[in-house]
Amino acid sequence: MKTTIPVGLFCLTASLFSIPLDAASNDSDAWNSKAAAAYLDQRAAWWMAWPSSARDHETFCISCHTALPYALSRPALRSVLAKQAPSPNERKILDNVTKRVRLWSEVQPFYSDEKQGVPKTTEARGTESVLNALILVSYDSREGKLGADARMALSNMWALQLKTGEQKGAWPWLNFHNEPWEADDSQYWGAALAAIAVGTTPGEYRSTPEVREGLDLLGEYLQRGRQEQSLLNRLALLWASTKIPTLLKPEEQKSIVTEVLKQQQEDGGWSASSLVIGTWKRRDNTPLETKSDGYGTGLASLVLLKAGVPRTQAEMKKGLAWLSQNQEAEGLWRAYSLNKKRDPASDAGHFMTDAATAYSVLALTEGK
Repeated sequence: MKTTIPVGLFCLTASLFSIPLDAASNDSDAWNSKAAAAYLDQRAAWWMAWPSSARDHETFCISCHTALPYALSRPALRSVLAKQAPSPNERKILDNVTKRVRLWSEVQPFYSDEKQGVPKTTEARGTESVLNALILVSYDSREGKLGADARMALSNMWALQLKTGEQKGAWPWLNFHNEPWEADDSQYWGAALAAIAVGTTPGEYRSTPEVREGLDLLGEYLQRGRQEQSLLNRLALLWASTKIPTLLKPEEQKSIVTEVLKQQQEDGGWSASSLVIGTWKRRDNTPLETKSDGYGTGLASLVLLKAGVPRTQAEMKKGLAWLSQNQEAEGLWRAYSLNKKRDPASDAGHFMTDAATAYSVLALTEGK
């Protein structure tokens, strides 16, 4: 889909924000990084203080909707905010993850078998091991190193990789029957995140025999189930392949890029509902939201940019323009639950918007 984009598409009205916009070289840069940082910081602080997120040893759960996206995206704002050090909330998340990694044999899993109806301990352990490794490796990579704690997190992760069975090469993964990160197909998403973590490490780490063995199993798993996966999971695979090129052949990368571009809407954005499995339905039987949102647009734009789609390409310009034009006054980008119709002001109603804001920030900073 290559079209001539009207100049007016990129124009932001003065009333879009109640706070000043950043100075920008073009309209796709005209978003408020300070407001985005303020929203992300406020939500991270809320999550860390929320009683339901508390865990043993005075730690807290690393959530796929709020804490993980915050840890991945907040550092990207440092250059545009002219800051060098991690924010206080970044530091708290890093300290929390590091503590749990160092006390791995002592801390309780995020969820245990003791509570009826929740996933097994092994699923919680597998999920956490991947998230811990991804966060610590991502931070170390900014300093061009792989520290002892990140290595320990990776060791914890590799120890839980499945070595036999149909899911060989993946990790046990939490399943609360919630899209997009804790559903029946989310184990594949988790494996792709593990690949991103390992692909972010220095080459000398990946060249060790034990890591190569684990990577081989992981690559086989990701290829084995690739064709049946949702577009969301294949987006994660495409992202991982930008870190580990052997995961996909060039024509396979191109095929995923083409599929993603086909889901772009006329306004330039993507809807998260178009990325999950086509048979997915909300539990309350309300219709899925199909309009463009920050999560679908942020994630799709980020991965397409990482996969080499030029920001000057028409579709990419439209996607970045959608992000620029749809930041709300509070600094956030809106997204909607895939599991039920939620009050956006409720605790759970914020979760998809937290992730949407983080991935929108990553896309916009990647596209600068």
